[in-house]
Amino acid sequence: MQPFFTSLKRKFARKTTPPTPARVAVQDSTLPVSFEISGEPLAPGVTLLRESTRFVVHSRHAVAIDLCLYDPKDATRETARVRMQRTECDLWHATVRGVKAGTLYGYRAHGPWLPKNAMRFNAKKLMLDPYARAIHGKPDEAEHMRTLPDPRHSNGRIDNGAEALKSVVIDESFDWTGDAKPRVSWQDTVICELHVKGFTQTHPDVPAKLRGTYAGLAHPAVTSYLRDLGITSVQLLPVHQHLDDGFLLGRDLTNYWGYNTIGFFAPHNTYASSADPQEQVREFKSMVKAMHAAGIEVILDVVYNHTAEGNEYGPSLMFRGLDDHSYYRHHFGENGADYVNVTGCGNSVDSASQPALRLILDSLRYWVTEMHVDGFRFDLAVTVARDEKDGFNRQSPFLSAIAQDPVLSRVKLIAEAWDISRMDSYQVGNFPEPWRELNGKYRDTVRSWWRGDSGCTAEFAKRVCGSQDVFGWNQRPPLASINFLTSHDGFTLLDLVSYENKHNEANNEDNRDGDSNNHSTNCGVEGPTADPVILQTRARLRRGLIATMMCSLGVPFLTAGDERGRTQQGNNNAYCQDSPISWLDWHDCDEEMLTFTRQITAFRRSHEVFRRSSYFDGKLNPATGLRDVLWIESDGTLLHHEEWHQETRRCFGALMGAMSNSSSPLLLLFNNSAEPQPFILPGNRDILWSLVFDTALSPSFPSKPSPGLAGAEKYPLLGQGIVCLTLAAGDREALEPKI
Repeated sequence: MQPFFTSLKRKFARKTTPPTPARVAVQDSTLPVSFEISGEPLAPGVTLLRESTRFVVHSRHAVAIDLCLYDPKDATRETARVRMQRTECDLWHATVRGVKAGTLYGYRAHGPWLPKNAMRFNAKKLMLDPYARAIHGKPDEAEHMRTLPDPRHSNGRIDNGAEALKSVVIDESFDWTGDAKPRVSWQDTVICELHVKGFTQTHPDVPAKLRGTYAGLAHPAVTSYLRDLGITSVQLLPVHQHLDDGFLLGRDLTNYWGYNTIGFFAPHNTYASSADPQEQVREFKSMVKAMHAAGIEVILDVVYNHTAEGNEYGPSLMFRGLDDHSYYRHHFGENGADYVNVTGCGNSVDSASQPALRLILDSLRYWVTEMHVDGFRFDLAVTVARDEKDGFNRQSPFLSAIAQDPVLSRVKLIAEAWDISRMDSYQVGNFPEPWRELNGKYRDTVRSWWRGDSGCTAEFAKRVCGSQDVFGWNQRPPLASINFLTSHDGFTLLDLVSYENKHNEANNEDNRDGDSNNHSTNCGVEGPTADPVILQTRARLRRGLIATMMCSLGVPFLTAGDERGRTQQGNNNAYCQDSPISWLDWHDCDEEMLTFTRQITAFRRSHEVFRRSSYFDGKLNPATGLRDVLWIESDGTLLHHEEWHQETRRCFGALMGAMSNSSSPLLLLFNNSAEPQPFILPGNRDILWSLVFDTALSPSFPSKPSPGLAGAEKYPLLGQGIVCLTLAAGDREALEPKI
């Protein structure tokens, strides 16, 4: 999510039909009910026992909680209602005999309506189980979900049991035989961010009934494509069950990205090819297993910073109705409790409170141990890392718990290291080990340099070298930096070089939403053009951007479709576009760009110097006779400190020493000017260089070995490109310039 996400304000403009009258509820269950506690301590959630099912839910401030059971064949019909018993740790429980997998259920929490004290109980509203493994029903926001202005008026008096979303009892069993997690090291990781639906929605080789689903993502045509691209890890946009906002539905739009969670343990039901909740869970597991079989990790984009309940005017679905005080952060002032909103979405989950922190940790462990995922990318991670005083804290309860957890500390952890509205909201570089961070400074600097902005060459070189100024101060390696150029929120790579301004009119917000500071260029024409010169320029810039990322220290992060020339028609905030604007068009592909991306990813994989786990230090390596990096001026001399900061600097070279005697030194030449720049190659005439690639040319990688290029000779470095040369012959000691 972007820190400036104005579009997520809750407006709830949609009008809905009157709710379906509830079928006659059974006030006293005829099923055998037990409140005996034996064996292991109670834990929130549902446990299938041999002949019964145990239900446990947390609420500190409720005075009573009812478990309501519903007919799987008729979700409007309540079949039983059980008054649960309270035990220690604020847990309410009941064990019901005869309840099996597939049963629908929900909770009604009784308690005071005291919004000023952060208590918003209304037993007329059926609450989801925060630990539900699956959710039944169409996930659309509706008026019956609302409680305000208070339970005595309007929506608050509506009993929504018949229409409410229902939790589902799930059998966790699954055949994981043969599944082996790839466990890709950070050094070898190449991430591809994609949307479960959008990635396969138009894929011609995926059967029509599987397109846009977990099963579609598991199809061999998909896993083969990702593997051939050099991807080691897919990062899925949110797959936790989410709610589509009422104000979007009123515009015939949806919350396509899914940053609107209502089920932290449940896979989103509309991404499954099956309508059966049990099969939806199994389909997700099968997708993970298929990815692992292809050697690809699965990383989930998770949203623990807020929920779909929004602000005080939002729906009551789970936390709000079960225990608003315990689950959300509040500011208690003269007018009572107000939601702390550092997310831009109306509320902030209180990850410093015991019940919310436990839920987050239990959810994460569930996805690792039961669903076999390999890591997580945390949306607005600063919110989750806030302490009991609402301040960012590197020793916050959440970060401290993760660090010592024997399961979670061993998976991939990526932070979106910001939230909004606070002085301490931007924390890139400040998360502790073992965290990695989306490096927003990398994105902005690399974009600016390739756009031709003056005065940023020195910072550009820092980003290429792993952002030591950002991460090195607390002994974190260059691999702490997730180097990304684009992501789901913002321009695609093609749009980045085709539009100077955002064009979000399709979102129906008068183009007010989305970030206006994109460091983009249109190369002379806004949007599509047939001008061959402009098209060539855009292609050169895209190749230069991708090559920069693959030749930078850190972890490369590719947005799905950038390798194919995907466009969103200038929309840089397509969060609500479940349409061709967001989907990959498998019938339209920039084949040259796809080939180049495959080649540059393979090039990175074969050169350890770009995957190193330590920063460059400029010191001589006795084993190779070379320094790990030397910075070179176009006249062949060393580039000095003051020259880095020249406003007019557009060109420089990096001589990268071999990591061992078995590998060859590499020379990278950078030029962001539109004009060519002759560049004197290092070494004497006994040195021979061989061209690896030149992004100013298409194709960039020569189809056959190029003739040797002599040292001390001028190389015709073209405009807006990166050249890579490898030492083909000669004495390495002759490479270092003497001045």
